Amino acid sequence: MSVIRRREFVALLGGAAMAWPLAARAQQAAVPVIGFLDAASAAGRTEFMAGFRQGLAEAGYVEGHNVGIEYRWAEGDYDRLPALATDLVRRRVNVIVTPGTTAAALAAKAATTTIPIAFGVGGDPVSLGLVASLNRPGGNATGVNFFNIELQAKRMQVLRDLVPAAKRVALLVNPTDRSNESTLRDVETAAIGQQILTFEASTGREIDAAFATLAHEKVDALFVAGSAFFATRRVQLTVLAASYSVPAIYSQRSFVDAGGLMSYGTNFTDIFRQVGLYTARILKGANPADLPVQQPTKFDLVINLNTARALRLAVPPSLLARADEVIE
Repeated sequence: MSVIRRREFVALLGGAAMAWPLAARAQQAAVPVIGFLDAASAAGRTEFMAGFRQGLAEAGYVEGHNVGIEYRWAEGDYDRLPALATDLVRRRVNVIVTPGTTAAALAAKAATTTIPIAFGVGGDPVSLGLVASLNRPGGNATGVNFFNIELQAKRMQVLRDLVPAAKRVALLVNPTDRSNESTLRDVETAAIGQQILTFEASTGREIDAAFATLAHEKVDALFVAGSAFFATRRVQLTVLAASYSVPAIYSQRSFVDAGGLMSYGTNFTDIFRQVGLYTARILKGANPADLPVQQPTKFDLVINLNTARALRLAVPPSLLARADEVIE
C-alpha cells in the first residue's frame, strides 16, 4: 500500500470513528420524551405507574429503550404544579402526561397550547376547559375522565349501607382541589337524613387537627374526598381513623391496602394504563384533537374485614356480595 493510500485509509478510519458517536447521539436524540406531571409522589403512585408503563408497552414503547420519561412530582403541593409544567414545556418534551389529578392537567394546559397532553381527570373535561367536547376534544389535550365527582353519591350510599345508623358524617376535603366545591355539593345532595360536617386539610398537621375536631364533634362516619394529596397521606389517614374508631370510606383501594375500612371508585391502575395507551398513540402521530375522551366502565368496591372487625362493624352480607374484593 502506498503512503498516499495508507494516509487515505487512516483518514477514512478516523472519519468513521468520528461519525459513530455522532450517529449514536442522533439516534439518542430521536428517542421521544414523555413529560410526566403528577400532584402526588412517586412512592404513592408505584402501582398506578405499573399500569401506565403497561399501556405504553402494549403499544410498543419501553422506558429506557425507545422512549424516555421526565418525571415531575409535586409531592402533594399543588402550588408547585405550574412551575413543574412550565419546566417540562421548556425542555420541549414530545407529550405531557397528567394521569392522576385535575390540577396537574390544568397546569399543563395553562403552560402550553401546542405540546400534546394526555390527561386523567375526575371532573368534566369540558367544564374544566380542557376540551371542546368529549367526542371531539379539538385542542392539544385528551385522555380519560374517571368520574371521581360523579361517584360521590354512590360512595355515600355504600357508607350508608355499612353504617346505617350514622347521622353525623364528616366530609374531609382538600381546600386546594378545584373540585372541592362540587364535592361538597354532591355529598350533601346524596345525604339522606344525614348531617354533613365539612373539614378541610391540605397539610399533615391540618389532617391531625381535623381528626381531633371531628372526634370532639362525635361524628358517626367519615367520607374522605378524592385527592392526590390525601393519597400521599393515606397511612396517616387510615391510622387516625383507626385510632379514633371512625368508619371511613375512600376513593381508592390503596387506602384499604393501607388499613382503611373500604373504598369505592375507579380502578386507577387501569386508568393509568389507558392514559399510557393514549400517550403511545400520540407519540405515533395521532392528533389529540381527534381522540375522544375515554370513560371507564369498571368501578371497584373493596372492603377490609379486619378493619371492620376492629371497629366492631358487622358488614351486611348484601354488601359483601357486591364487593369486588374483600381483604381478610
